[in-house]
Parts: sequence; C-alpha cells; structure tokens
Amino acid sequence: MPSILPSRRALLAGAAGVAGAALLSGCSDGAPPAADPEVPLERRMRETAVRESERLLERYDATTAAHPALAQRLAPLRASVAAHAAALADGGSTTSRPSRSASSPAPSPVPSGAAAAAPPVPPAAPVPPAPAEALTALADAERSTAEARTIALGGAPGELARVLASVAACGHVHAYLLTSTPGASS
Repeated sequence: MPSILPSRRALLAGAAGVAGAALLSGCSDGAPPAADPEVPLERRMRETAVRESERLLERYDATTAAHPALAQRLAPLRASVAAHAAALADGGSTTSRPSRSASSPAPSPVPSGAAAAAPPVPPAAPVPPAPAEALTALADAERSTAEARTIALGGAPGELARVLASVAACGHVHAYLLTSTPGASS
C-alpha cells in the first residue's frame, strides 16, 4: 500500500498546482481571443470540452484499430469518455454534436457564430506501433485533457465547474489505468 500513497500525493499536488495556476492567471477577462461575445461563456466552454472529448474518442478508436488486442481493455474507458461528452453536451449547449467514431464522416459545418469561430481540430497524433507505447500515448492524451479541464475550472460557472472537475478526475484515473498493469496487486 505505501507505493500507492506517493502516487496519490503527487496527483493531488499536481492538481493543486494546476488549480493554483488557473486562479493566479485569472487576471484576464477569461474569454478566448476569438470568442464571440454573443455566445455565453458556459456554452463556449461546454462546446470546447465536448470537442476535447471527441478528440479523445478518436484517439481511443485509432488505438483500438491499430491494436485490436487492446479493444477489451479500452472499451470501458472509451465508453466513459463518450458519457462525459454526452454529459457536457447535454448541459445546455444547443449545438451539441454526437460523438463520432473513426469511421464516421466529419459533421458538416454549422453556420452559427459560435461554431464558425471554433478553432479547427488538430489532426490526431499517429498511434505508436507497440501496444505499451500506444497505451502510454493514450494516457498522455487523457492526462493532457484532464489538466486542461482543471485549468478551465477557474473561469467556469458553478455547475459546469463541478462537471469539469469530475470529468478531469476521471481523466486522471483513466491515465493511471492505461499505464498500470492489469491484474497486478499493489
């Protein structure tokens, strides 16, 4: 059990550091530079979080396609990311988009000001050829997304902040599960 405590402490210290940095950087107005002032902050934040979840879903799909032997291990985590995307989209966004699989076509552009001002989604990084490296890359994507959500907490309205905190915590757990050895005792 002692080997788990330093990991938890490191996780908590890292989360506290990220949250502190988010609070200290709160001197700006909190709006992204290209944000449409007609679109409420919460809606913009939710749409960004949904896009981040969709990118994670695409990473899970690409990893499963490249390494079919990992499909069973990745399925529950992917399902959780899909549930996060749905929860974030259902929270008041009128332009929520269903999650896409890697084989689904991209949605057609929406002419509304919010969707038109959204930054383009960067291409996903290629999946490493070794399964262990692919899991590490997926864990890094989960960790990076969780950290971005933790930072966003500083400017998020109440209920959205609670959802982002919960989803960020799940992302850190996913990162841990992706890099731990299944069935190993601690």
